[in-house]
Amino acid sequence: MISTDLSASEYSPYYQPYIDRVGAGDVLEILKVNCEAIDAFMRTIPDDRLSFQYVEGKWTIKQILLHMIDTERVMCYRALCIARMDQIELLGFDHDAYVDSSHAKKRSMKSLLNEYKAVRSATVALYASFNEQAWLRKGKASGSSVSVRALAFIIAGHEKHHVELIRSLYL
Repeated sequence: MISTDLSASEYSPYYQPYIDRVGAGDVLEILKVNCEAIDAFMRTIPDDRLSFQYVEGKWTIKQILLHMIDTERVMCYRALCIARMDQIELLGFDHDAYVDSSHAKKRSMKSLLNEYKAVRSATVALYASFNEQAWLRKGKASGSSVSVRALAFIIAGHEKHHVELIRSLYL
């Protein structure tokens, strides 16, 4: 198991709230457990709530789920580039533009959950393939230094953040 003792030099302070939500433990196991828990949780949400917006202009639950998927893909791409020692600086992404062009509102929850589980499976497989040196490598993304290890914690914390928002604002 890779150490969970992240140092502040491994990520931007922007991601601290996400990392704080994860806690200690094997991040790969956390990602696996989160996948099962989120799949089960999302399946309990009544259909009439899936397109609900608590304030005009806010995302629906379907859009939030697709945002979680997109963010995980972006973070995994960053992890892959950094682990493979690509020296390019990775750009940020406009999550609002991604959501706006995703057509998530028109998709079934089943299709979104299938995509979520497929992406998570790919994330776990990617991280399982990294050796210890790869986990600890750092690169630059969105203007800040980030480690491959921190990106795994960011993925896990980011989705916990959004599940907390769904529970408190949508249900």
